[in-house]
Amino acid sequence: MSNAEHICRTCEEWEKIKLECGDGPWQKEPSRVEWKHAGLPCIAHRGGGGAWCGYVAVPPGHKYHGKDCGEIDDAIDVHGGLTFAAKCHGHICHVPEPGEPDDVWWFGFDCAHAYDMRPESKMFETPRWSQLEEHYWTLEEVQEETNRLAEQLASIETN
Repeated sequence: MSNAEHICRTCEEWEKIKLECGDGPWQKEPSRVEWKHAGLPCIAHRGGGGAWCGYVAVPPGHKYHGKDCGEIDDAIDVHGGLTFAAKCHGHICHVPEPGEPDDVWWFGFDCAHAYDMRPESKMFETPRWSQLEEHYWTLEEVQEETNRLAEQLASIETN
């Protein structure tokens, strides 16, 4: 899944749904967080099933600016591989600080792969799913993985 196909909930949608997902760390976590790491804008945002997604933006002139996931996936090591590459749009956007470009290109990953636990799956637990050893990626873990992605992207030479 990449670009416009990427599924992302609004913060308001997630806040309504999370109460139905039962007990878990997601009950005390926000729906979206923005920060900077390695000089690059970063976002953690809820995706499909309530699982976290992590995003890092590169500025114009960066070697990978405008590239699709498949074009750079071999050069990047991130959980589940890159699943998103696009310009600012929808929930994957930020307000640039003074002097920062607004024409950034976002790369992202999600935590909704095999053996990743999505909070919404707790609402529909079946014996088959409850027997899987799934891991819920907490906000802290997603921020660490997003920071790792930011460090990799920051280390790449600009054009």
